[in-house]
Amino acid sequence: MPSTARRPPVAARLRRVKLFLTDVDGVMTDGTVIMGEGGEFKRYDIQDGLGIVMLRRNGIRTGWVSARPSAATQARAADLKIDFLAQPTDGKVPAIEQILAQTGLTWSDVCFVGDDVVDIGVFRKAGLAVAVANARPEAKAAAHLVTRARGGHGAVREVVEKILKAQGKWAATVEALAR
Repeated sequence: MPSTARRPPVAARLRRVKLFLTDVDGVMTDGTVIMGEGGEFKRYDIQDGLGIVMLRRNGIRTGWVSARPSAATQARAADLKIDFLAQPTDGKVPAIEQILAQTGLTWSDVCFVGDDVVDIGVFRKAGLAVAVANARPEAKAAAHLVTRARGGHGAVREVVEKILKAQGKWAATVEALAR
């Protein structure tokens, strides 16, 4: 069994998060993409969106890294004022390394939420790798934590609350928003 010095427990990983990154399709959404003559449409959970706002209010930078470029993703990211939006076609790890270079943060500071095999490379490097409840088995096996909620149905909010509680910021965040 690996020592805890090499593999910090989830609680320690939650306390360290300074950069919260997620996949989009299947994490921020339920994975459904509706396409037609009017364009592309995606369904986002409003509580997940408020979770992103909560992180930003607490000084945690946010970003989306999706292997599928989409105007609908760009529109929602702008609406939520996401700090970083990367839609690389050549891999998520290099895109995140560019974000880390911009911020001066390290992989240990990163929480990444994903759902499929394209996220495993990031999971292997992130300080906290989270798979949503409906993630593919390979992604779940590579994650440090698996949510109870499904992607697009509160999984992001679940992780946000865990981070803010672990960092001692949850009560003040709730109080500030309750005004």
